[in-house]
Amino acid sequence: MNPVRRWRDSSKPQRSELYLRWSLYLMALAPLPVALLINSSDQEVGREPASRVALVIGLALTLVTLRAYRTSLDHYLNRPTDHLRWLAVNGGIAVAGSWVLLLLGPRVGSAPGTEEVVFTHPITSTMLFSAFGPASVGLPPRRAALAGAAALLAVAPAMLLAGAAPGTTTGLLVGTGVAMIFIGCSCRSFAWLQSVVWELDAAREAQARLAVAEERLRFSRDLHDVMGRNLTTIALKSELAVQLARRGRPEAAEQMAEVQQIAQESQREVRDVIRGYRTAALHAEAVGARAVLRSADVACEINLGEDADELPASVQSVLGWVIREATTNVLRHSEAGRCSIRLHREAGRAVLELENDGVPAVPLPSQGGGTGLRGLRERLAAHDGELTVPDAGPGVFRLLASVPL
Repeated sequence: MNPVRRWRDSSKPQRSELYLRWSLYLMALAPLPVALLINSSDQEVGREPASRVALVIGLALTLVTLRAYRTSLDHYLNRPTDHLRWLAVNGGIAVAGSWVLLLLGPRVGSAPGTEEVVFTHPITSTMLFSAFGPASVGLPPRRAALAGAAALLAVAPAMLLAGAAPGTTTGLLVGTGVAMIFIGCSCRSFAWLQSVVWELDAAREAQARLAVAEERLRFSRDLHDVMGRNLTTIALKSELAVQLARRGRPEAAEQMAEVQQIAQESQREVRDVIRGYRTAALHAEAVGARAVLRSADVACEINLGEDADELPASVQSVLGWVIREATTNVLRHSEAGRCSIRLHREAGRAVLELENDGVPAVPLPSQGGGTGLRGLRERLAAHDGELTVPDAGPGVFRLLASVPL
């Protein structure tokens, strides 16, 4: 897939992960340029074989470190992965490669015991702290610190055997340890930041689901309040009518007549509840949309005009439903930063315009046969209205709902 198209088609959390993931991958390339620089330099004589070995080891470690970063980050984000195996391979290559380079590297010195490795020190240090990056992401901090310390201690004998002085060895190991701490904190912070992004995205999804659940709970509560008492009365009077009928009493017919009356009254009350639930007041829906969108960090601009209250009640109701459904679409199908709702009159019709940004470059569910806008079209059609979704440019979604006055 085209990288530009892939970036446009990704959501904000996916873009964030792509950016942070590749930031980690760039850290894995650290040993390669150092090895290339050493291999191309000819300041010291007699080190060509070792420099070629450094190039091969640096390339191998880079490839394995890339894989280790990928699996470690997946593990940190609670995805199935085999990160421990790759971390072990990565650490093994770093330590073994350091031994090979230290023992093969050239030495200079004026007296026995003063020889020091010339060019293998920088590549060895780079390999160690580069390999520590994936461990800091895939392991708990304490275990990662122990693994880093073990790698430094494992390389120390090779430095001494290569002729480095104890003071030089200690200084190099301390410097490498400081670099490992810096790299480890940076990589761990990247992984933590990405996990926070995904948690916030999940919280946003949960907020939308809770809003739907709260509305369903409100409707069920209203329906229970209306029907609970009436159904209880119907049950008691029906039982009483049965007992009276068994005894041949004429009052049974009166009780059943009351049951019929209560049932008809219940039917009327249920219709009132449903009618109230299905009625969307224009101003109330606009205020609710602003509150919901602002809670999701979406800047919302609403302009209904001064004569919105003069519109017929049926027009206000159907336009209120348009605002409600459009607000749901903004939260579910976009990464909007702003949203505007405008109402105006045009050629004897009330036109409601909604526009938001943050639309990914993929077909919107509403444009692919979604039930939300289809239901709005049916509601508008009952009032001789129409719903259109004109092209508003890349990343922008515009909806126009018009109803004759």
